[in-house]
Amino acid sequence: MSANSENKPSEKQKNRRWSAVRRHLAWMTLFGLLTAAGGGYVLLRYGALPAGSVPQPTQLLGADGTVIAQLEGGVNRRSVRLADISPWLIKATLAVEDRRFYEHRGVDVRGLARAAWTDVRHLSKRQGASTLTQQLARNLYLSHERTWKRKLKEAWYAARLEQTYTKDEILELYLNQIYYGHGAYGAEAASRLYFGKSAKELTPAESALLAGIPKGPSYYSPHRHPKESRQRRQTVLQVMKDTGVISSATADEASHTAVSVRPLPEEPEGTAPYFADYVLKIAESKLGIDERLLHDGGLVIRTTLDADMQRKAEEAIRDGLPPKSELQGALIAIDPRNGYIKAMVGGRSYRGNQYNRVFASTRQPGSSFKPIVYAAALERRIVTPATRFRSEPTIFYYDNDRKIYQPSNYADRYFRTEIGMRQAIAASDNIFAVNTIMQTGAESVIAMARRLGIGSPLKAVPSLALGTFPISPFEMASAFSAFANGGFKYTPLAVLSIRDSKGNTLYEAHPRGEQVISPALAFVTTQLLESVFQKGGTAYRVSRLLARPVAGKTGTTDSDAWTVGYTPELATAVWLGYDKGRAITSGEAHRAAPIFANFTESALSGSASPGLFTMPEGVVTALIDPVTGLLATDGCPNPVLETFLSGTEPSASCYVHGSAKEKTGGTASQKSGAWWKKLRHWWN
Repeated sequence: MSANSENKPSEKQKNRRWSAVRRHLAWMTLFGLLTAAGGGYVLLRYGALPAGSVPQPTQLLGADGTVIAQLEGGVNRRSVRLADISPWLIKATLAVEDRRFYEHRGVDVRGLARAAWTDVRHLSKRQGASTLTQQLARNLYLSHERTWKRKLKEAWYAARLEQTYTKDEILELYLNQIYYGHGAYGAEAASRLYFGKSAKELTPAESALLAGIPKGPSYYSPHRHPKESRQRRQTVLQVMKDTGVISSATADEASHTAVSVRPLPEEPEGTAPYFADYVLKIAESKLGIDERLLHDGGLVIRTTLDADMQRKAEEAIRDGLPPKSELQGALIAIDPRNGYIKAMVGGRSYRGNQYNRVFASTRQPGSSFKPIVYAAALERRIVTPATRFRSEPTIFYYDNDRKIYQPSNYADRYFRTEIGMRQAIAASDNIFAVNTIMQTGAESVIAMARRLGIGSPLKAVPSLALGTFPISPFEMASAFSAFANGGFKYTPLAVLSIRDSKGNTLYEAHPRGEQVISPALAFVTTQLLESVFQKGGTAYRVSRLLARPVAGKTGTTDSDAWTVGYTPELATAVWLGYDKGRAITSGEAHRAAPIFANFTESALSGSASPGLFTMPEGVVTALIDPVTGLLATDGCPNPVLETFLSGTEPSASCYVHGSAKEKTGGTASQKSGAWWKKLRHWWN
């Protein structure tokens, strides 16, 4: 045996050493576990609970930092003893929130396992607090974030609450702490808010309604969503019956009992109440912010709203609608350069009706939809501004000539001659619009509408050209913003950032947009839509109210009146009508355009100078004879400077008015002259 081999440790020695190491590790691990367990026990047994959180109102700020709303600014809370709360409400609450409340010690192991299994299956944290004690712990001591760390803290606090208080004391704390919506915390405040009585006097039917609210205070509010509130009440009664806390007879009687809910107390409307509701909806449903955190978590939500524009929008609607009338109005204004929602008015009185008509999806846009038809036609180069159709009663055949469509003009007024696209747009000629969709294809028009952001259902039929399918004012303003911004469309944006009470950023917006149509197409469409506000246009009567270039389109149906228009800085949709679809008079319909003009001009009055629509590449101008639609000659008496997509301008000259000397299209001098004439016109 060599010397080296004699010095090497044997396998037995190695094993002894590893055994010693393992023993040391085992003792250290055991010591660590015992220490942790002991510390946990001491902490659980003697650790003090933190101070309960105090509800703080959430603030909504405008784009410039101005406070535009303070959510649930006045907290409505009245604490009472458990003996002063109806046993029906106690039974209903335990049945739907925690039927094993008196059996567990703060954390329901069965419920926890069920929640964990759901989270694993969905790879998310869908399940929240599973016991009433955990909910109380969360509301008193924790934030509303959905993290494993918060769940562990919640379980510990729940166990500590069970160590500190009796079950009845915990139940009393819970029923005095839970949020019931509309600023009401606790059963007593909620009972007086909704029913005008103390919590001790609640009936089974009233108790079931109240017990169903905390799951979603906004969604199950009997004021905001009466249908959902009734359905939730029936669910609570069914659970009470299934768990045996209420007899079948009592449950059936309560389910058929009409519950009378008091109107909410009147409060000042504040600034932009419809917009504030919209922001809350976005924050909760799309950004995942907990509802209670939204109302009492002291959040600071910075929005896109311009407080000055909002005030002017509200004034325009108020002053533009007849007093003591049921005629309703809505206005939505979007900055096309970034998608920011600058103003929103959902009706003439938020206090009278909280329904936001900006998002109404049951109103036909009428002729205000035609720009989308013409944009699709121009893009396909099948129809150009020089194209002419005869304005007279016409029968159109479609669906392989198996169906007919016979539109008419307003008041049966026709030109009885051929007209061009500019004249058709200005006068809102329906025959020209239907001829255009027949040449272009309704499918192409729908595709254009989708690119512009209109998601409402549309059918490929000739009547689509006349706006016969409902579209919301929100969608219309958003679509027109693409024309205003050179074909680049931003997704409408309301919330810029959300920060918690400690200043931590919970959400920050990043405007998203894309080029949906070419700058050239947007410019040519805009040039045509400017004629609506010029002599002969349907909105010419309000041109005196405007001191800047404006493009847009009016629209009128039997029950709706629209003006949708834009400048380079602002795209606005105005809708007027009755909530139940009642017919509007001609005088009422004519109120939409003045509301649009007054708002647009006042909203932009602080601008240094009127914004101009800039001519991009791919556009040419040419002097056109309005009678023939051909290049004007020296003999043409009233030539018109028209704008075309490059390559679609007429190549032939007018043959009617004598001299055949061509006027070349798109020259620098013509462009400069047109620009100067427009500037001088708007300046004057």
